[in-house]
Amino acid sequence: MNDSSAPAGLPEDEQARRRAGLLSGMGAYLLWGLLPLYFSVLAPADSFEILAHRIVWCTVFCLLLLALTGGFRALRTALTDGKVLGTLALAAVLVCGNWLVFLLGVMSGNVVEISLGYYINPLLSILLGVFVLRERLRPLQWVAIGLAAAAVVVITVGYGAVPWFGLAVAVTFAGYGLVKNRVGAKVGALSGLTVESIVLTPLALGWIGWTYLAGTATFSGEGSGHVLLMLLLGPATALPLLLFGSAARRIPLSWVGMLQYVTPTMQFLTGVFLMGEEMSAARWAGFGLIWVACLVLITDMVRRARRR
Repeated sequence: MNDSSAPAGLPEDEQARRRAGLLSGMGAYLLWGLLPLYFSVLAPADSFEILAHRIVWCTVFCLLLLALTGGFRALRTALTDGKVLGTLALAAVLVCGNWLVFLLGVMSGNVVEISLGYYINPLLSILLGVFVLRERLRPLQWVAIGLAAAAVVVITVGYGAVPWFGLAVAVTFAGYGLVKNRVGAKVGALSGLTVESIVLTPLALGWIGWTYLAGTATFSGEGSGHVLLMLLLGPATALPLLLFGSAARRIPLSWVGMLQYVTPTMQFLTGVFLMGEEMSAARWAGFGLIWVACLVLITDMVRRARRR
């Protein structure tokens, strides 16, 4: 597929394909952007209990989808290939860490800092490409990375603390993306996510059991509404990933690159205007630098797409 904006002369079927991909991509990033609000209504469940239920119900939901689509052969192939299974197990550890940090950030009132991590993530992914995949950076990419680094310094100095939640979110998700890139051609999105969830499920079930033994479980003690919200953690986890996979196959990479900023922008607005998080002058200055870095990176993506 040509990595450029849709010209008017595209065939109607290709235009329809791109419209469907754009809607899928927007759906994925909008759902991800709403997660802080969703997790905040799951109280009094703590971050670890929510994470455990998220893993278990994601596994159940993925297995149901595989049953409906006849995808168990692909799942069996992934589970019996030692190299693929090992890679997906590493991906599972990274995405579990990402989910946990995200939850801890949301439940402790640090949604704005979480959004910082997702703004930084594309730039960190580019750096991983340089150091791990031996890719070469273009000049505008260097400028964007420099601005992002300056933003973290400004926020750290002005706020008096390193934005650990944001940095941890960025590192774990960028690492997850790199690992998935290594195995993406060998396993589909649904099969891969199912394997990752299966790997994590024994630990998740163990933690849920512990909450009942310790008397801290909220799953069955907060009413039917709470039970339903916990059960919906499965589709809330899997559906955005599946929509994203659908979008990535239908629209140019440059479009995906620009859409990815929908989520952190929604998270930032949620933290500031709905959850009332404090925005000091240093934070505004740091986020200003981050937004300029994002604009520089988008400009670079658009220019590259046009040259192609």
